[in-house]
Amino acid sequence: MTDQTYQPTLSQLRAFVAVAEYRHFGTAAARLTVSQPTLSQALASLENGLGLQLIERSTRRVLVTAAGMRLLPQAMATLEAADRFVASATGDGLGGVLRLGIIPTVAPYVLPELLPELRRKLPNLMPQVVEDQTARLLDGLRTGVLDVALLALPTDAPGLVEIPLYSEEFVLVTPRGHELSGRTDLSVPALADLPLLLLDEGHCLRDQTLEVCRAAEVHPGAVGDTRAASLTTVVQCVAGGLGVTLVPEMAVAAETARGTLDTARFAAPAPGRTIGLAYRASSARAEDYEYLAAVIRSKRPF
Repeated sequence: MTDQTYQPTLSQLRAFVAVAEYRHFGTAAARLTVSQPTLSQALASLENGLGLQLIERSTRRVLVTAAGMRLLPQAMATLEAADRFVASATGDGLGGVLRLGIIPTVAPYVLPELLPELRRKLPNLMPQVVEDQTARLLDGLRTGVLDVALLALPTDAPGLVEIPLYSEEFVLVTPRGHELSGRTDLSVPALADLPLLLLDEGHCLRDQTLEVCRAAEVHPGAVGDTRAASLTTVVQCVAGGLGVTLVPEMAVAAETARGTLDTARFAAPAPGRTIGLAYRASSARAEDYEYLAAVIRSKRPF
């Protein structure tokens, strides 16, 4: 039975939300920058105070109980309100810790300009950057582990607000001297039968590239077992003659400077993607995130 006088601490609620998100005590502790025993103790104290089991533990897996699923949205809302309180106390709308998720095909090209700009315009802000694939960033938003995420839109995820920031075209990157090098009038069907290199499963750029091909009923050529976890690796495989690839506009300058590469561009309307900022619809910081979006727009790298 719950002690009616019991008041959970924010640390206990953060422990619960983090474990519910990652389903792994070690990962949750690392995300919160606390030791695993400290995390476990905070969660146990919360469960004891409530008289409820929130997390089911075993040697093989971690599960959220029915009671935990019922209370998780309220725990997230409480943490959101506490973060808003701290931010308001700074005298600046955006202050304190901001947990910012970014997809890997955006982070390396935006952060070098964005982070100094955030320090200049928002000196009380303490960004914590989490680079990860879209699905895990969306999970982080839903469970309160992240405040906002910079990713490709639309996400089609319920309960989120999306702020479009900018659109960018895809550029074909080829080995030096390729038959398509330098073209500015490509059509998507020109990709037919080309050995198109892709990022590994889980990266949204992979899905976007395949969707471009599907929409035009194009079937790229086989590329064997080549697999890459980063855009840099994919581009270097192109430089080595293994195939061609589609690269977002913001990444072209940085990635093509590293090897003997050429580019080709599509005729209008060129295939591309929209990048935006997403946050929970339940958040009380909508005005702050609109300002953050404006700062990001001002520092896009192209």
